[in-house]
Amino acid sequence: MMHQKSYQVALGGIISAFCLMSMFLTGVFPLLYLTLPMIAGILLLIVVMEVGIEWAWVTYTAISLLSLFVTYDKEAALIFILFFGSFPLIRYYLEKLHCKPLKILLKLCIFNFSMMIYFYVNTYLFGMQEMLEEFQEYGKHAGKIILLLLNPFFLMYDTSLDGLCVFYRKVLKPRITGKKT
Repeated sequence: MMHQKSYQVALGGIISAFCLMSMFLTGVFPLLYLTLPMIAGILLLIVVMEVGIEWAWVTYTAISLLSLFVTYDKEAALIFILFFGSFPLIRYYLEKLHCKPLKILLKLCIFNFSMMIYFYVNTYLFGMQEMLEEFQEYGKHAGKIILLLLNPFFLMYDTSLDGLCVFYRKVLKPRITGKKT
């Protein structure tokens, strides 16, 4: 029992360090402000697969709070907190649904809702009113059209999470542990 708890803490700490390093690098490589939080969220899948969803939520919460302090790019921290960090964990529950159309619909709803919250928090909390002005130049429906255009990219991201889980389980984990699965 003690070995299991120390393994959970150690793995959570290591993954948190990698995630925070990824989040910190958003200040060094500003063009990767979406890619690096995505990588941090993907790393949380290892925690889910190795020690369970409960510990993954604890790790996500720690990373989210710490990323607000260590991340220079607050937009990157916000997108991690609102989507890239939480979605792989929420997805764990959605994957248990047997109705594929319902599963896809719920995932799309979560994505769109997260992106709308991200947009409004980013605009009003971080004072990015110029973003609103840019959207108004393209018409009142520009934001909705952009969100709609992002949905296929989200579906590709969601599908890639399946492949990354398989890749971890079949390729990386055996190399790390020295055991075949």
